Amino acid sequence: MFGLFNKKTKKKFKASCDLSGSILDRESAYLLSTAQVISSKKFWDSKMTEPETMTYTEAHFKSGDQTATNIRNMIFKKYSAQDKAWVISDAHLHLFDIDESNAKELANQWWDSEGTEMPGEVSSSLTAMDDQEFENYKNYAVNEAGRRMVQL
Repeated sequence: MFGLFNKKTKKKFKASCDLSGSILDRESAYLLSTAQVISSKKFWDSKMTEPETMTYTEAHFKSGDQTATNIRNMIFKKYSAQDKAWVISDAHLHLFDIDESNAKELANQWWDSEGTEMPGEVSSSLTAMDDQEFENYKNYAVNEAGRRMVQL
């Protein structure tokens, strides 16, 4: 009876979307690899035309501003620097051409481990990508993403 009030309750596992920061529940979580994230043109077009980045995108395309291009490069590096699992919300799935059922299955496994286990194919995706392919994705993200949204 004396131990009744001393029980430590296990905290409920919480996760947030790596793209938006929004809190996720198990049903809305999907797991992507870094390669899946950086290879998506839709993702880069969206990222480079967000309100926080649109100024750099406009300066890059309208005046060839080198500082703006460097910032776009830093944004690419932010997303490509770590080969990791990306937990994303179902609200962002439209940005990626992926097998959604596989991404959901991986997220469920990750959720069951409370975020401690990362599937190998997700956590080492960049090592499977050749250098030229990586450079092509980088070139699109830095030099082309968002072009159609800028009035020249």
